[in-house]
Amino acid sequence: MAAAEAQLYAKVSSKTRGRSDPSLLDALLGMGFPAHTALKALAATGRKTVEEASDWLHCHRDDPSLDDPIPQEFALFLCPTGPLLEELQAFWRESQRQCSRNRAHEVFPHITLCDFFTCEDHKVESLYEALRRAGDKVLGHFPVSLPLALHSSISYLGFFVPNGPSDVLRELAVTFATEAADLADCMVKPSSKQLHLTLAHKFYPHHQRTLEQLARALQPGLGCQWAAALYSRDMRFVHYQTLRVLFQYRPQNVDELALSPGDFIFVDPAQQEEASEGWVIGTSHRTGCRGFLPENYTERVSESDAWVRHRTYTFSHSTEVSSGKDLEARSRRSGETPTQPVGSSYDGQALQAAMGRRAILVVRHGERVDQIFGKAWLQQCSTSDGKYYRPDLNFPSSLPRRSRGLQDFENDPPLSSCGSFQARMAGEALRDNGVRITSVFTSPALRCVQTAQHILDELRLERTVRIHVEPGLFEWTKWEVGRALPHFMGPDELKEAGFSVSTDYRPTFPLSSLLPAESYEQFVGRCALIMEQVVSSAPKAGVTLVVAHSSALDSCTRPLLCLPPRDCADFARLVRKIPALGMCCCEEDPEAGRWELVPPPIRTLTHGANSPFSWRNWVLGT
Repeated sequence: MAAAEAQLYAKVSSKTRGRSDPSLLDALLGMGFPAHTALKALAATGRKTVEEASDWLHCHRDDPSLDDPIPQEFALFLCPTGPLLEELQAFWRESQRQCSRNRAHEVFPHITLCDFFTCEDHKVESLYEALRRAGDKVLGHFPVSLPLALHSSISYLGFFVPNGPSDVLRELAVTFATEAADLADCMVKPSSKQLHLTLAHKFYPHHQRTLEQLARALQPGLGCQWAAALYSRDMRFVHYQTLRVLFQYRPQNVDELALSPGDFIFVDPAQQEEASEGWVIGTSHRTGCRGFLPENYTERVSESDAWVRHRTYTFSHSTEVSSGKDLEARSRRSGETPTQPVGSSYDGQALQAAMGRRAILVVRHGERVDQIFGKAWLQQCSTSDGKYYRPDLNFPSSLPRRSRGLQDFENDPPLSSCGSFQARMAGEALRDNGVRITSVFTSPALRCVQTAQHILDELRLERTVRIHVEPGLFEWTKWEVGRALPHFMGPDELKEAGFSVSTDYRPTFPLSSLLPAESYEQFVGRCALIMEQVVSSAPKAGVTLVVAHSSALDSCTRPLLCLPPRDCADFARLVRKIPALGMCCCEEDPEAGRWELVPPPIRTLTHGANSPFSWRNWVLGT
């Protein structure tokens, strides 16, 4: 079987004439997954990371269709970005508020270039090369400004693309179809209708006048970079209703679905005869399993929310490319399809902050020294006269000066050398992915401040962005039972030690307000209070970095997502498994007026344990 899988992949690689990343498939095969399911997982997650594909496979282990050769269904859209997108999203919200939902609300603003088509899982990467070639062909004569003319009828409202610019878009679509047929054996049909951007469709006739008034307020000539975006969807659930899970649900019977907040559920309204009142039968997008679920645990969302965005080709006429787009621009200039391109609904790609959205990135600190050397670590590195020395390379090379001496490090330990390296690697990856950090909040724990500083250093922002030390972000104090709350370094002391902290920041939750052995309710309450303040003070665009403890990835993100606190026992069990530099990211969706959990902007950091080594015992021992 292994030899057959290797031959299959060799054929796929030779068929793919563009840039390929065999390491993704090789890594999954190395984990023991069969080639056909590994390729299916990569296609279903957009070929972004091994972690996402592996998670997909683990979640779908009970999916009855896992081994079925069901390909994804793809389409190519031209999507606006920047100020025009913001105006269109505002129109979406206001039209839905005044005139109720219509068919246009099922999909984001776009111009359809090619109808949906299928592509076999092992040929998906060839589509990326087809998109790159098509984009390169029309890049030189793509319109600097794409003119749009408003059109209205009894059942349709939208912008038409006039002749001339429309010819360029059709050339893009035809070239993509030709290249996709050659590289991926796909039958792609370019859109045969007049190219258009729909504002409203299949609405009530008495809403036409209101919709027209709202549409006339739009300025289609606003600055805009257009991106040709390749999306995929599960072809089995076309025209189903898409629900998003709001609350966790544990099945009471074997025919019920387990629900986790953020999951998508596909529901066919015509297949609900067996469901009791208040319940529906649906299929989980996350697991592929089908069962009953309480309908009031969900909300209706757009069908495109469950689509996967694969790759984009952005048509930019500027020589300056802003933050999140520089990776893709570099890839275009070098003739490569980017492995992490920009996306308007973030699917493991660069954050949307470069296009006007804002995000909160919550990060756990790096490896702490007492985690490796135990509670008695300070005795291992202290001389008899109270000075610090380095007995192992994973001890920090030096410690910052503290007014009360080394004793304060016992309850407020620093990062290990590996912890500092982890933080610098994360900062470097954020820089390489074009993530723009605009503000920073940290727990007062030294390891958190150090992590934030290393990240800022790698982003080269240590002189422009200040760290706001917020005591309310400290760990759940119940876990400090048996020892006093740490005596933290103050902002002035941290600044004197070389940290880029703000000495003018007034904490939302003063240090004196921290209660020893606080209750779980008190802990999640202060975390919710802190995040409310973080959001209110965060700039309207860019990424706010929050560096705290493992508990923060749960307690600081759930308030943003309007989710209730997790059960205390589940909370303790889950957060203890979060590794150093684990991170969660929440992005604001201004159109929906809420925050959404999205994949972090960089890949995870995984490393193995390294036990102590004695060369003397190894050579001379028996």
